[in-house]
Amino acid sequence: MPRVSININGRTVEREVEARQLLVDFLRSDLGLTGTHVGCDTSQCGACTVRVDGVAVKSCTMLAVQADGRAIATIEGMTGPDGSLHPLQQAFMDCHGLQCGYCTPGMIMSSACLLEEEPAPDDATIEQALQGNLCRCTGYVNIVEAVRVAAATMRER
Repeated sequence: MPRVSININGRTVEREVEARQLLVDFLRSDLGLTGTHVGCDTSQCGACTVRVDGVAVKSCTMLAVQADGRAIATIEGMTGPDGSLHPLQQAFMDCHGLQCGYCTPGMIMSSACLLEEEPAPDDATIEQALQGNLCRCTGYVNIVEAVRVAAATMRER
């Protein structure tokens, strides 16, 4: 079995992985990082979105061996060292940008990539950035508001 070395949330992890194991399964099953959700198994919903070298990637479309030598950020890595919530996490709570919460990790990870590139996005830009993430509960209005609020908070800091 191939051996991988991956920086996950700032920590280097070395493991043997099956050559065909998906990154999402490696994160959830091997590392216990269950915040990354499997929502569809067809790369349609975005619930499994993580950041790979700063880019939003659906982890159900990537093999764990493809992550060798790369930096992966998951929803678990969004909190501060003291456990404080990231402005996106806080805004999703404050703006009611979640209901069942299943899509939320993927929405937050995609939003984090957006805000890194565009610190003051308008609603159309937010909607475009989230087009690969499906929510079956909220209707997106509160999600877009949450990203807008988080962007403002992050600019103030």
